[in-house]
Amino acid sequence: MSSSRAAPFIPLLAIFGSVTFLGLGTSWAKHTLFPLVGAQGTTAVRVGFSALLLLLLWRPWRWRLARADLRAIACYGAALGGMNLMFYLSLQTLPFGVAVAIEFAGPLAVAVLSSRRALDFAWVLLAAAGLALLLPLGHDVSTLDPVGVLYSLVAAVCWAVYILFGQRVGHLHAGLSVSLGLTVAALVVLPVGLAHAGAALWSWPVLAVGLGVAAISSAVPISLEMVALKRLPPQAFGTMISMEPAVAAVLALGLLDERLSVAQWAAIGLIVMASVGCAVAPRQAPRAMLESGPAH
Repeated sequence: MSSSRAAPFIPLLAIFGSVTFLGLGTSWAKHTLFPLVGAQGTTAVRVGFSALLLLLLWRPWRWRLARADLRAIACYGAALGGMNLMFYLSLQTLPFGVAVAIEFAGPLAVAVLSSRRALDFAWVLLAAAGLALLLPLGHDVSTLDPVGVLYSLVAAVCWAVYILFGQRVGHLHAGLSVSLGLTVAALVVLPVGLAHAGAALWSWPVLAVGLGVAAISSAVPISLEMVALKRLPPQAFGTMISMEPAVAAVLALGLLDERLSVAQWAAIGLIVMASVGCAVAPRQAPRAMLESGPAH
């Protein structure tokens, strides 16, 4: 396959890799770090180490940035930090599937509000149908912790802002924007983690696991997402990222022996179809639509 014919599938592969690493790292973090330093401390070591790794890798001080780019990176990073912190806080009291479903209101809202063509709505609706099948419908919604729901809703808002400002810095080198964005995110979450966990945050077991989690669930996924954001309009990104619950379900089947129902396998099929559709459809969109990230 020529590079021009393979190009539409690069964002699909990047997002698939992103959600796979994210699912693995988040599961490891919740199992190992939550009992030691809580959700706040887990977020702090994860984001802090991710920022450190990417700063060392990309050395963003080598670039000169316009003031407008610095403002956009600051907003992008603050949204990233808030999204991570709020989501981990929601996992303390909400089932994982419920928290993910609520958080997905953010990217799906971006997908709908920024849509330009009827076909985009079709992919969004297909992904939404898959997400609806993946919801834990047997769970009594009336028993959900309202604070946990609020945390997840704030995470959804942060995710939407992250997508929009990620588009705004999409013209920059991905290593530059991601490393600086994660540095801002670390400045947002580190004070919260330190206030909650205190000296436990500096223990060797926490630091060792935190470094591994950072590489798996933040540094690699965010870098891959930036590759996709540079090639996609926000509605396509918002729909394609909806692979996350489907990939998580497959990982759970292979690693945790969690069996899926027929409806859940159908949901995976719908979401993958929507993701592949989004990977191909932007190739036929007007060139200006693909390149005018800030306008979206």
